[in-house]
Amino acid sequence: MNVTRDRLVTPLVFVALLAVPLLFFDPSTTYISRRFIRVIIFAIFAMALNIIFGETNQLILFMGGIAAVGAYTTALLAQYLGISPWLTLVVGALFAGTFGALVCYVAARRQFTVIVLAIVTFAFQMIISEVLVGLRDITRGSTGFPFRGLELPAVEQLTGLGPFAVQFYVLVAIFAAVLGVYTWLKRSKYGLAFAAIRQDEFAARATGVNVIRLKVFAGFVATFIIGLVGPFYGQTTGLIIPSLFSFNTVDVLVLIVLVLGGLRSRYGPLVGAAVVIYIDNFLGNFGQWRTVAFGILLTILFLYFRDGIVPSLQSLVDDREFPAALSGALGRGKSK
Repeated sequence: MNVTRDRLVTPLVFVALLAVPLLFFDPSTTYISRRFIRVIIFAIFAMALNIIFGETNQLILFMGGIAAVGAYTTALLAQYLGISPWLTLVVGALFAGTFGALVCYVAARRQFTVIVLAIVTFAFQMIISEVLVGLRDITRGSTGFPFRGLELPAVEQLTGLGPFAVQFYVLVAIFAAVLGVYTWLKRSKYGLAFAAIRQDEFAARATGVNVIRLKVFAGFVATFIIGLVGPFYGQTTGLIIPSLFSFNTVDVLVLIVLVLGGLRSRYGPLVGAAVVIYIDNFLGNFGQWRTVAFGILLTILFLYFRDGIVPSLQSLVDDREFPAALSGALGRGKSK
């Protein structure tokens, strides 16, 4: 996406996001609002995966576990100290980010391949789920516990907005911050180093790129973001429960969202999340055939948008712009 087009697209995207609660949220029902909140949450999850996997080829398959670490740390620490979860939110994110950075450090030091790292982190996903169920005296096991702490009553009274609209705007602000971080990373020296690691890690090491430090940095940033959004994800159901953060519930959808929207694209996670959540919602009445229909529709989309929806659309626009620009240049040449 060129700079001129980016300057036009970014304001349009956020104007559309800010208009969502005003146009679609209904005070009499929470179904639609929860769906839109789910879209923005999975867009943030996918953006975090874009940083660690899209940029440094570190495929982590414990995003649900990391989100659970952030959610449980935030909620339980706030409950134990008797304070607002807003005060423990960053603590939970830091704990999740530290854990993720440690895993990435070991993987980088041992030079794990993409597949090995995926297997190891998948194992951690299983371990985290079992630990959360086993520590039932603290976590209440598989039954979970209610959580509605990340609300802003003062803002609701001041603006007249409902709690779901306020939560949506908070998540839009987080998405904007994450998008800003990702854009800065891609356009800074980190982006060049990430590209070198992605293309040839051994060559990058030979040219003096500190591969371990950069992989740990990307791992911390990504898992910090996931841990930060984890409590908001738990609040969408009003109940923090281990099954909410399972591999099938989080990781599978995030991977589909990112690949379908467009790996290493800025707005691919948002577009992918909107498409996947809509399809998931649309197929809700298919019963036992839901998974089959979901797979068929996704296969069709992947066939027509093999590089992702956003990159494919960008390529289509660029292909149309180039002949027009070439024609204009030839026209100016003839006039001379």
